[in-house]
Amino acid sequence: MNNPIHNEVEDDQGKVFLDESDIIHEVTVDDEDLPDVDDDDDPGSDAENTEQPDDSTHIFSGHSDEAYSVACSPTDATLVATGGGDDKGFFWRINQGDWASEIQGHKDSVSSLAFSMDGQLLASGGLDGLVQIWDTSSGNLKCTLEGPGGGVEWVSWHPRGHIVLAGSEDSTVWMWNADRAAYLNMFSGHGSSVTCGDFTPDGKTICTGSDDATLRVWNPKSGENIHVIRGHPYHTEGLTYLTISADSTLALSGSKDGSVHMVNIITGKVVSSLVSHTDSIECIGFSRSSPWAATGSMDQKLIIWDLQHSSPRSTCDHEDGVTCLIWLGTSKYVVTGCVDGKVRVWDSLSGDCVRTFSGHRDAIQAISVSAHQDFLVSVSLDGTARVFEIADFK
Repeated sequence: MNNPIHNEVEDDQGKVFLDESDIIHEVTVDDEDLPDVDDDDDPGSDAENTEQPDDSTHIFSGHSDEAYSVACSPTDATLVATGGGDDKGFFWRINQGDWASEIQGHKDSVSSLAFSMDGQLLASGGLDGLVQIWDTSSGNLKCTLEGPGGGVEWVSWHPRGHIVLAGSEDSTVWMWNADRAAYLNMFSGHGSSVTCGDFTPDGKTICTGSDDATLRVWNPKSGENIHVIRGHPYHTEGLTYLTISADSTLALSGSKDGSVHMVNIITGKVVSSLVSHTDSIECIGFSRSSPWAATGSMDQKLIIWDLQHSSPRSTCDHEDGVTCLIWLGTSKYVVTGCVDGKVRVWDSLSGDCVRTFSGHRDAIQAISVSAHQDFLVSVSLDGTARVFEIADFK
């Protein structure tokens, strides 16, 4: 039957004539079955959007672009700061949707945020190379710290004082006194972007990791580079994450190459290697109550490690890459953020997922826990921050 129609199209300049003999089958269509013309243009009509549950108790939607960073105050149980790709940050309060204070002045994405240990100050780091210091009681800008020649990758505070540290894409690390807006030191030696770093908990040493695949240990006062950890048996690709043990003796670092290594900060030696992940390490955390650690990777796994034996205790499978994790205080619970937009609570003893929080529509970028550990705040590429109640997991 196709041929006669095809011929008629050619013979009559595109006009097709059908008669009753061409009818194959009649279908009765109810008006309710017909699609609405505008259905495809209305994102709210998407079944996935309308059916997805939202377990959050509060949604902060002040950002007009992707949200990258979040920090909860260590002293004020409701105060949160978030930063994003809209070049802005905000102070806001958990479950108080009518209040927010804008963090202005950055000229590029607000990539990192950190409260001082006493909660009095907030440091915001931007891809514009600036670190801004904010008074948390007033929300006012205290000072702007300049120096880095590239974007700020991370900011961190000294455990006992208003000394702030920042790592930059230009391969340098900078230290300032935030009370006096005074430059104190610049640590130079890395050959590429300084992707991670921190003071040791005793405040006596600085550890930094770089895309150059090295870990460096520094004396904060003199600026001396005490140790450089590189080459076999250390990472073969750039470092992505670094965390330091509570007793200030050990650093756990992760890399794009999927490896995790433990370094003795005092001796500068690699003391063990945690081998299991098959893709980039995105997050690491020491347990505060046992000799364990947790690692998260783009291989879609959270692994709980027994550090005394350098062996996995349990492997927790996700639907997509694991981007961030946090141990809940001294409890047995670990929370993860995932590329699939879900926040999950895991029992580190059994390896079971005991709660899944839904609500985000895109990858989780960072998570933080409120001062009294009643709430967890997550930020996502969907541009929102969401608050989830975690009081049951203390």
